[in-house]
Amino acid sequence: MPKVRSWFLRLGPGLVTGAADDDPSGIATYSQAGAKFGYELAWTVVLTYPLMVAVQLISARLGRVTGRGLADNIRENFPAPVLYVLVIMLLVANTINVAADVAAMGQSLQLVVGGPSQVYTVAFGVVCLALEIYLSYRRYVTFLKWLTLTLFAYVAVALVANVSWPAVLSGIVWPKVSLSTEMLTVIVAVFGTTISPYLFFWQAAQEVEDVDADPEAHSLRESPSQAPDQFHRINIDTYVGMGLSNVIALFIIIATAATLHQSGVLDIETSAQAAEALRPIAGRFAFLLFSLGIIGTGMLAVPVLAGSAAYAVAETFRWQRGLDRKLREARGFYAIVAFATLGGIALTFSPIDPIKALFWSAVINGVISVPILFVMMLLAGNPKVMGEFASSPRLKFVGWLATAVMAAAVCAMFAL
Repeated sequence: MPKVRSWFLRLGPGLVTGAADDDPSGIATYSQAGAKFGYELAWTVVLTYPLMVAVQLISARLGRVTGRGLADNIRENFPAPVLYVLVIMLLVANTINVAADVAAMGQSLQLVVGGPSQVYTVAFGVVCLALEIYLSYRRYVTFLKWLTLTLFAYVAVALVANVSWPAVLSGIVWPKVSLSTEMLTVIVAVFGTTISPYLFFWQAAQEVEDVDADPEAHSLRESPSQAPDQFHRINIDTYVGMGLSNVIALFIIIATAATLHQSGVLDIETSAQAAEALRPIAGRFAFLLFSLGIIGTGMLAVPVLAGSAAYAVAETFRWQRGLDRKLREARGFYAIVAFATLGGIALTFSPIDPIKALFWSAVINGVISVPILFVMMLLAGNPKVMGEFASSPRLKFVGWLATAVMAAAVCAMFAL
């Protein structure tokens, strides 16, 4: 067990990125997919695994090779309007996502202890902001990522519930897509919450942070001899992190399909309904397990959402940046963190239901991921940017395939 714990702790940006991807927005979206369509959309999270790995490998390598974040590289290689449009889109989408996440956290705590959910929502938002400003993200993420293991309860549910495994296998290997706005919207939401733009910016920024924090580390363009070890680390970290993320996503769909869908609950409108999927194994503790998962992933994801937006804005204007910096060292950076977090808190006072907000934030992420992916792929394949480490033909193929799949899903949704 100590060896497993030590190995787990050594995993870095890839694992944290993967864990943050199963945030409350992801849980709500996968639950909605399973409840509404049963096992029919199981193929989506299987398809997204290689696409997600390729995209995150490209973003991580872009940061490690150049020693610059994604926005920094866009600023250096594209006209300013392109950068401003992409960063504004990211900031808006992340603020909406923060709003949806903290609202779901507040509603989840309400399920367990009662009381006013909006008070809990404000409290969670303020606590997240305080932790982002006054505590090293690297320090508290070490503890929070263990809390996300509660999401494996969905795996346990799938193993004890009345799951039709032939139907699951059919849903994975024989995709069924009806050309309806309803199904295509859910598909875009699943793609958007899995291959999310904020994760591109985050993983690239974290690789840059690792270079800046280690006096012996350099960008790979400056020190190409470090490339084999760094690429090996990035590969393992990303494959494992995205693998865990997608396994959990698959089992959330299976668990909700076997419980909610089979019971005739085809539309999740509240956190309580989403928690019902855990009842076969958790019984009366279903809400507690669900709440721990929502709160744990939310506390992990909110700093990633606000932080990725802050990294993008700070790189755009060449500000000092980093969640490990003191407030006085990076005032502009933390101002954006505060804007995204407090703006998200303010949005929670709108009449929109948290579960619906989580779902629609995933749809928004799916839409804006297309232009960001397009620009990122151009950067990754450009020898002027990446030098000898420009993406291999295979990685470029899968990366462009991810871009095409996202674009096709979004276009089909808007066409109907």
